[in-house]
Amino acid sequence: MQHSTNPSPPQAARRGPAPGAPVCDGLLTAPDGLLATRAGEGDEEAFTILMRRHSRPLLALALHTLGNLPDAEDAVQDAFISAWRRLPEFRHACAFSTWMYRITVNRCLNSLRRRPAPVPLNAVAEPASDVDSSPAQAAQEDALADALADALGALDPSQRVCWILRELHGLPYEQIAQVTGTTEQTVRGRLYRARRSLKEMMGPWR
Repeated sequence: MQHSTNPSPPQAARRGPAPGAPVCDGLLTAPDGLLATRAGEGDEEAFTILMRRHSRPLLALALHTLGNLPDAEDAVQDAFISAWRRLPEFRHACAFSTWMYRITVNRCLNSLRRRPAPVPLNAVAEPASDVDSSPAQAAQEDALADALADALGALDPSQRVCWILRELHGLPYEQIAQVTGTTEQTVRGRLYRARRSLKEMMGPWR
């Protein structure tokens, strides 16, 4: 029986979706909007499908922002729990993916505010390594990745989030503005400052 509110998060939100858990075949290809509507009425199966669709990019966003997997997983789990509880309020003013990006970004920023020092983002840069590359080349690539991670970690969190959403996730300016609750002009300004700062900090590697 479905309910009009979602007071308690489903097991999938608390533990993560089980890859082998059965779901209704008819829902697997349903659009996000329909699934969100059904989940808002208490349909846990629809919400599990949404989690499966969006967990990976949201985890990548959180990992790039927070720099370590445990904090990233906590942020995404909290985001899904919050989404489940707030789904009856979801009015489809934006895409479900944009809504989830926004909730996850807020969780990440809250986590960063609680930290006493800048976060090293060693998970950000993951250059593809040739299996035949020399140890010296591999060491050079590792050093470059560490330098970029440190540079990103030194950015203002709001600039870092905009840079990650644009450069690593490929979101358009309009969607980034929706995610961050700002305007396109603000997003462009933050990206400009982030790119300028990164260019200066990565100068020795040019």
